[in-house]
Amino acid sequence: MKNKNARVWKNAAVHLTLVILSFMCLFFFYILIINATRSHADLQKGFSALPGTHLLENFKNVANDGTFPMLRGILNSLIVSGCTAALSTYFSAFTAYGLYTYQFKLRNAAFTFIMAILVMPTQVTAMGFLRLITKLGMYDTLLPLVIPAIASPAVFYFMYSYLQSSLPLSLVEAARIDGSGEFKTFNRIIIPIMKPAIAVQAIFTFVGSWNNYFVPALVLQTKKKMTVPVLIALLRGADYMSFDIGKIYMMIAVAIIPIVVVYLLLSKYIIAGVTLGGVKE
Repeated sequence: MKNKNARVWKNAAVHLTLVILSFMCLFFFYILIINATRSHADLQKGFSALPGTHLLENFKNVANDGTFPMLRGILNSLIVSGCTAALSTYFSAFTAYGLYTYQFKLRNAAFTFIMAILVMPTQVTAMGFLRLITKLGMYDTLLPLVIPAIASPAVFYFMYSYLQSSLPLSLVEAARIDGSGEFKTFNRIIIPIMKPAIAVQAIFTFVGSWNNYFVPALVLQTKKKMTVPVLIALLRGADYMSFDIGKIYMMIAVAIIPIVVVYLLLSKYIIAGVTLGGVKE
């Protein structure tokens, strides 16, 4: 009887904790949506838990602002984030597959070199990166935001760890014995096994690229080429009295939608991978 009561209280405590954490996470999204429906004057009055009546007005103010290409900014962010997620996950998985399945002299040195790059802050190499893309004629283009995603140490390490736990080398050897080439083996056998890992890293990479402000602000100058975070910063402006808070909240709310859509599209692969489990020998 005591054990049963203890389990009941334990389950109640767990559920209460989950409810509190969920509330803390979702509360800020709720406030964001609420503020997106309020006018600049209403927002200056203070906090309100009830929605306003200026949702369409705020959206029209953002969409019709000739100095603020909202739709073009969202398109730019979608292109950059989508290409970054695709390139990063594919080539990182390919690199992890090569280091995991091949035994060569510089294997450990290559792994150590990639891990050393992982701990190097982006700000340290910012000026050198800016000079390089300027000499290559890529300044004020979207290419510098996409091409570096091919080499992503953090994604590589996650993929490598996943292969260690989920891919038996006997499966690769069996494919080679059957006459399958390395590219065919990777694309038709390894990638389906790595779908959960690829989905997780695709979500993280997409969100990270979507929210990235430092590099786009460094290399982009033309408004039509700017991404959403840079445009939001420009929308706020330098003068507190010259910007509309309602427009800013509306833009932030719109900017969250693609992230939610990407998560909903890829979450099924994560759930399927957890249900199915790893490949076993």
